Amino acid sequence: MQQAHSGVSEAPQSSIIMSQSFANDFVHIVFSTKHRQPFLHDGIRERMFAYMGGICNQFECTPIMIGGYYDHVHVLCDLSRKIALMKLVEEVKTRSSRWIKHEDEKCVDFYWQHGYAGFSVDRITMDSKINYIKNQMQHHQKIEFQPEYRLFLQENHQTWDEQYVWD
Repeated sequence: MQQAHSGVSEAPQSSIIMSQSFANDFVHIVFSTKHRQPFLHDGIRERMFAYMGGICNQFECTPIMIGGYYDHVHVLCDLSRKIALMKLVEEVKTRSSRWIKHEDEKCVDFYWQHGYAGFSVDRITMDSKINYIKNQMQHHQKIEFQPEYRLFLQENHQTWDEQYVWD
């Protein structure tokens, strides 16, 4: 009896070579302080963003732009293929929360909200997203965080329940 042959030769187990893996997964992450308290005052905000960028780097998630307002943060980064978005957000929130409490005595009661929004960004809209994050202080003179967050969710075709989206 003859065996069927697929035409593909199989290499011995010991000589299998893994090829490289590549990914560009640009994500825009948004979350607020607990109850949108304005903890991110002028003396701490930029240092907080720099600290968050360092956390992203520790997880091989290259920060592209981090910015925000008194009550929320935007993180635009290239998400590493080695970490899930949920885990990165958890690490950024936990470590930055611990840092700000030690860094500023006015922030001993600081907490981030439980949830977050995270959506992919393509290269075509990257520059406009960077400018948007960079200009948060001017931008939020015109629109408050909550209406804008709802718009952000709508633009990304998300459904939500108002009683669970805010804390």
